[in-house]
Amino acid sequence: MHPSLYKRTLDNGIDIFSFYRYEDIKSLLFTKHTELGYHIYKLLARLSFAKFAQEFAWDENIVSIAIDDTIKNSYSHTAILNKSLKSKNIKPLFNRLRAQNLLSYSGKSRIFRETNPRNFIVKQFKEKKVILVDDIITTGATLREASKKLTQVNKEVLFCLTLSDVSRK
Repeated sequence: MHPSLYKRTLDNGIDIFSFYRYEDIKSLLFTKHTELGYHIYKLLARLSFAKFAQEFAWDENIVSIAIDDTIKNSYSHTAILNKSLKSKNIKPLFNRLRAQNLLSYSGKSRIFRETNPRNFIVKQFKEKKVILVDDIITTGATLREASKKLTQVNKEVLFCLTLSDVSRK
């Protein structure tokens, strides 16, 4: 299974680039809260995010931040993805964007996601330009809310990276 680059633009103008169709890696994504998931996410990150980072060129250094990289079941799947972006131009930061609302969005509707925002807290960092990192984009509510929160604290979200996009059939 080789990654491809899929693009989706949110209604707020933020571009999301995903590497896999959801249906192609769905069973792998379901391992994220298991011990096996740690190894699967490391492999997927190496095949997609790390390769992207090595090819990515920007005229200044930027940072990447994972959506809520809180450790659950001994690791954080979004931190694994974020860490793999370390390169000449990208510096991963950790523990910078935390959700106060810890409800699970898995399998929930757009209305549920929009009426139960994550209520992100941004921990201070000096860099201005950011790549947002998450594993899956479904409705875009989480990435939209996170990018809005970062913009409110004078950060510029260049784009978002996800492993998969549910809208890619």
